[in-house]
Amino acid sequence: MSVNSVDLGDPQLNQAIQEGMQRVEHILREELSRGEDFLVEKVLHLVEAGGKRFRPMFALLAAQYGPHSDTDAVAEAAAVVEVVHLATLYHDDVMDEAERRRGVASANSRWNNSVAILAGDILLAHASGLMARLGTETVAHFSETFAMLVTGQMRETIGAQGGDPVEHYLKVIREKTGVLIASAGYLGALHAGADSHTIAALQRFGSAIGMVFQIVDDIIDIFSDPKESGKTPGTDLKEGVYTLPVLYALREESEEGDRLRELLVGPVHDDETLEEILDLLRRSSGREQALADVHRYLEEADEQLKHLPENAATRALRMLASFSVQRAG
Repeated sequence: MSVNSVDLGDPQLNQAIQEGMQRVEHILREELSRGEDFLVEKVLHLVEAGGKRFRPMFALLAAQYGPHSDTDAVAEAAAVVEVVHLATLYHDDVMDEAERRRGVASANSRWNNSVAILAGDILLAHASGLMARLGTETVAHFSETFAMLVTGQMRETIGAQGGDPVEHYLKVIREKTGVLIASAGYLGALHAGADSHTIAALQRFGSAIGMVFQIVDDIIDIFSDPKESGKTPGTDLKEGVYTLPVLYALREESEEGDRLRELLVGPVHDDETLEEILDLLRRSSGREQALADVHRYLEEADEQLKHLPENAATRALRMLASFSVQRAG
């Protein structure tokens, strides 16, 4: 899903969001082109690779609930969220030893880990500069957001430590994925001048929809048809990452569960073993249980929309939420 290809169901809203996204893109390019050439090359690497830009689009949609939806502050707030997101991608790729990101070589693969970490750091410096222009309320908000992002990354790194792996995983993705989408809703509405109840509802909606997006991606990684999704099934398994459908299948009391517990003891290196694991997962209840969680978080998101006026922006958010679930098939 690219924001440029999304029809939000209302011509005026489409135009407002497209114009807003052009401003955000301009801010990103202008801000991230500042500094030494050797820094600029690195930080623009993932910007130029593209990406969905969902977070800034959501910030712009959230801004529709305030009287000042088309101000520079709203576009800058949307850009801040994307810059922070980019910074986390650089750092995540180092920790995951990823080789690809957005269809291009990851920064750590193209250069090295030190360069990727420093590129992420300079992106956070750019984000801090933008936040300073937006005021102390934005800075204070992001101090909490940063803390939660790092908490989620640390929680993932140290593992469940004897606790419930499913509960642990859900906490991780709320902290790593949900929190930044929640920030997009908060900041977009805040800088458009929306009231506090509306801001809170959009923040909670963002958190819930972040959970939906991540779990749907987990399902697609294992169960999708590569011809339709463009993804190779089992990428996470090759990296030793056990996502929600896998965790549910692993605790299943069945022949499939027993065999999965034998096979899944670390990263999966050979294609034959991977194919057996994928087959076992398809036969397990992992997908159905993960989908049940998707629908639970979708209900949570829909509950927040009830606190908002029934307008074109609310209908667009409902449509985007529904579309995200349809991706899971």
